[in-house]
Amino acid sequence: MPLTPSSIRRRQVDIPPALQDAALPEVLKRVYAGRGIQSPQELALTLDQLLPPDGLKGIADAAALLADAVEGDARVLIVGDFDADGATSCAMAVSVLRQMGLREVGYLVPNRFEFGYGLTPEIVDLAAAQTPDLIVTVDNGISSIEGVAAAQALGISVLVTDHHLPGEELPGAEVIVNPNQHGCAFASKSLAGVGVMFYVLSALRAELRQRGWFSTEGITEPNLGDALDLVALGTVADVVPLDRNNRILVAAGLARIRSGRARPGIEALFEVAGRDYRQATASDLGFIVGPRLNAAGRLDDMSIGIECLLAESSMEARERAETLHRLNRERRDIEQTMEQDALKQLASLSFDSTELPFAMTLYDPDWHQGVIGILASRVRERIHRPTVVFAETGDEMLKGSGRSIQGLHLRDALDQVATRYPGLLHKFGGHAMAAGLTLAKSDLPRFTAALEQVVADALEQVPPVPVDDSDGGLASGDFNLALAEELSRGGPWGQHFPEPTFDEVFSVLRHRIVGEKHLKLTLVKEDAEIEAIAFNIDVDAWTGDPPSRIHALFRLDVNEYRGARTLQLVIQSFWRL
Repeated sequence: MPLTPSSIRRRQVDIPPALQDAALPEVLKRVYAGRGIQSPQELALTLDQLLPPDGLKGIADAAALLADAVEGDARVLIVGDFDADGATSCAMAVSVLRQMGLREVGYLVPNRFEFGYGLTPEIVDLAAAQTPDLIVTVDNGISSIEGVAAAQALGISVLVTDHHLPGEELPGAEVIVNPNQHGCAFASKSLAGVGVMFYVLSALRAELRQRGWFSTEGITEPNLGDALDLVALGTVADVVPLDRNNRILVAAGLARIRSGRARPGIEALFEVAGRDYRQATASDLGFIVGPRLNAAGRLDDMSIGIECLLAESSMEARERAETLHRLNRERRDIEQTMEQDALKQLASLSFDSTELPFAMTLYDPDWHQGVIGILASRVRERIHRPTVVFAETGDEMLKGSGRSIQGLHLRDALDQVATRYPGLLHKFGGHAMAAGLTLAKSDLPRFTAALEQVVADALEQVPPVPVDDSDGGLASGDFNLALAEELSRGGPWGQHFPEPTFDEVFSVLRHRIVGEKHLKLTLVKEDAEIEAIAFNIDVDAWTGDPPSRIHALFRLDVNEYRGARTLQLVIQSFWRL
């Protein structure tokens, strides 16, 4: 259970008249209103509702640069990132550019343990061995000032496609496409790296069509809808806000997966996890497929994941997916050990929820740098504080991965640390909720104090208290399979468009522990018996004194077992009564 207890806040909503008149369950109307939906028209997630590409600064120049490369039979090298967003971006760029007639297109992904993140001068040296004419970065590059300069010094042009927040100085690339760069009027600032590359490829196809390339060469125009499974996976796995534009992309990708038209690699990743891709949800992409793909970059080489996504046969895809599945099991084992170590560190600090610092930093010389981001998330969930976890990289340097809480922009906080203490941070970057950095091992105490000060100032010296948002209560007649299925179809749900959660008081009729630390419950609400499950509970605390009544925050879920589909509540938090 979390060290810092949370409270429930019910969303107070007024259902807009246009939404009230829609042919939707009342519960779903309430849920949509709580997420800012004003009318049924906003729920139309068809591809013709996508924002047009021309709003992206630099996209016309990017399309022209890539079209010249295609027509000139240039050598193009895609330089990706070692996470799911980077892998999907890379696989999409390689496969679509080949379909457009580019014969020599390869990829390179930095090994996180040897080279770190982005287009560094070291990566450029590695890339130069492939003698590319053009380097295209995907999901990175906006901070690669030295790397871009190194490439250009070797006569290699650079196209940067990225979505991370830029610093004050931009790299001198031939073209930059990033919705978050200054002067970009694109309405959706939440595109993932794979979304940015999807738009670039769309613009390229239009440019090549205008030049008559496809007709002249006798090439069938690529259907970019074929890439939407990758766009959906990368968008969800990168936990970017699901604004309407991203929801359109994700919805289209999920529809493709469910219809059996996904690439073999994605179907294989579902299969090795024991999941039916025909029932795929955004949650499956985020918690089932994404972690298996990410495991390659965390523990080994993301090329394994990219090759899985590029596999053209089911046999090859299954082989790659099995490797990723094995790596994910290894990742979980490592993570579990590290989490136990971290909890011991927290216990030794003798904090309670009122004494916690404003920001937490943790370090152990034995921790695996590929898993520190996940560990930071786990600790953040327990203590509700911005958390940065460090691991050694060699040469007396530490690599940190941080996760934040709502209301604290972590990348901006690191920028403040860098401004107040010049030279303390060697590198940093990221987003509001996740960021990374490197610093000298000897500077860890200074950084800990500096981050604490910056975060305390940002929060105006008021310790943050976790609050769980609820869409309210449910009538006894709402606890049914039909509503659970309707809510599932009402998505895609995700970051900034959260899955519907509700809260109610229940009597506990029966309970049992399953899988060592999960709790199966039979709850009673107004004489109706309802099955429920709570994952990763404190088993000793429950079995020592099981409550007869609980106040639970939960979501309606569909439990599939031996072909039967039944309602099941998934309990996210509960309080004894």
